[in-house]
Amino acid sequence: MTDLAPLLASTGTMIAVVGATDTPGKYGGIIYRDLKSRGYRVLAVNPKRDLVDGDHSYPHLNALPSRPDIIDLVVPPPVGLQVAVEAVTLGYGNFWLQPGAESRELIAYLEKHDVPYLADACIMVSSRQLLRSPYPDSTP
Repeated sequence: MTDLAPLLASTGTMIAVVGATDTPGKYGGIIYRDLKSRGYRVLAVNPKRDLVDGDHSYPHLNALPSRPDIIDLVVPPPVGLQVAVEAVTLGYGNFWLQPGAESRELIAYLEKHDVPYLADACIMVSSRQLLRSPYPDSTP
């Protein structure tokens, strides 16, 4: 496990939110919109959506226009494992496993392939603690 939280210190960090959605009450949408509202560069990844919060949604990691700094998983563990296999093939790393997205199999796969990851921590909570302001990159 790796501490990825320091990557959140800059709102220039690009975060791919796998499982981003517009479905009310779903964490994929809540997290996507929260990170976006704080100024992070976010990319929606969901093969079942064309748009998320008015933004283009990409069906898979290999369709992203640029390499994300963090891949935030907000999907069930079996889907997360498929995404991890794709990420390793692409040479991507830095997985943030939202609570409920982790599994022994997924973590074992990431460790086997030396992919940095953080589990059992919410990216939304961590970003709020690091920025300590509702307005990222603002001068007090």
